[in-house]
Amino acid sequence: MKKTLLVVDDDPVFNALLCRQLEDMGFGAQGVGSWRKAQAMLLEMEPAAIILDYKLPDKDGAGIIDELRGQYPIIVLTGFGSIRNAVSVIRQGAADYLTKPVDLDELELTVRRVLENAELRELNRFYRSRLASQRAAPMIGDSPAMREARAHIDAVGPTETTVLILGESGSGKEMVAQAIHEKSARAARELVVVDSCGLQENLFESELFGHERGAFTGADRRKKGLIEEAAGGTLFLDEIGDIAPPIQAKLLRVMETGTFRRLGGTKTLVADVRFLAATNRDIGRMVKDGHFRADLYFRLSRFVINVPPLRERRGDIAPLSRHFVEMLTRVAPMEIAPGAMKILADYDWPGNVRELRNALERAVIFARPERTIRPDHLAFIPCAGAGDDLTLRFGREPTLEEIEHEYLKQTLARNGGNRQKAAAVLGISERHIYRLIEKYELRS
Repeated sequence: MKKTLLVVDDDPVFNALLCRQLEDMGFGAQGVGSWRKAQAMLLEMEPAAIILDYKLPDKDGAGIIDELRGQYPIIVLTGFGSIRNAVSVIRQGAADYLTKPVDLDELELTVRRVLENAELRELNRFYRSRLASQRAAPMIGDSPAMREARAHIDAVGPTETTVLILGESGSGKEMVAQAIHEKSARAARELVVVDSCGLQENLFESELFGHERGAFTGADRRKKGLIEEAAGGTLFLDEIGDIAPPIQAKLLRVMETGTFRRLGGTKTLVADVRFLAATNRDIGRMVKDGHFRADLYFRLSRFVINVPPLRERRGDIAPLSRHFVEMLTRVAPMEIAPGAMKILADYDWPGNVRELRNALERAVIFARPERTIRPDHLAFIPCAGAGDDLTLRFGREPTLEEIEHEYLKQTLARNGGNRQKAAAVLGISERHIYRLIEKYELRS
């Protein structure tokens, strides 16, 4: 696809000449003569780079560079061709500079170099993200439930079908999303994860769609949203059952039309993404109760994958445990004693795979001098110790809030105040437990 540049220079003859030369070099070019007109043009187009006259009549180059920092590569045009000025504009955030009068060979060299560098930075960010994602645990286990999940992933992965992934908190829904992405034609691009819970409605909308400068208080510059960041790849909407109804409506429109607008923007952008979604909630019940849009649910649930909880695939606990211990003790390998493995296999793991990994990380710390995880290193697991029955006592009939308050307080106490582990035991996200701690003023 031909890359288009925006030329901002108040000399109309020079501007037209520069645009013509860029077009002769195989680029697209749009020219404007002021910053005000450039702002209007940026609402209608997404240039690959901007060639900017440092001395414009309505705004100085330093202010423009600061405002556009990180949004577009900027090549500055200046009539003051000193090394000091060149260093200055680069420090301000420009990608490169050209001195007037512009040499055509230098123009082409500079433009191609700046565009190539921008592509390299994007590729570097993408590959770093992929390397980070590959450090996540693979889908381990050979239980019937896991074999069925893998078969579903193999079937739907190569398609463009939207997938809804259902499962308890910590069961591995994001790993399933990653596996679907890796099987798809979009695997060379990024899997972008959207955490749908914990953000206020307006912040979530800005995070998803991006925003224009001035869209709301504090929006001092344009920001691309996660839909744009995921262009060519996959957008994974985690915990989609938590998004507010107004966002549900806007998300449905994006999925139906394949287009969207940034918050506060007028320019229609293409959403070149595949959608995956996940939730630990009974979303079918939410639809019946009127808490989730039926049309969005039907759009999301064209293909559903259920991720079984760990207690329903106990045969996978041993290989998962060995895998996590191997990951945690690469330098000095450690083993799991048979008695300890029995404790791991007998526990119900309400926090699923996430809780198992956290428990083994803690056990590895306790067992480090001996190089073997024994049952006493797992004493913090409820089924590994005595007297661990949970009793809630009230002097009268309690309200639901009072039960929730007391249960949360005791769960935190039983887990040494560790919010991550308490969240895993309760089967909720860490953000959710933070909100409950704030609600009941249980901060220590």
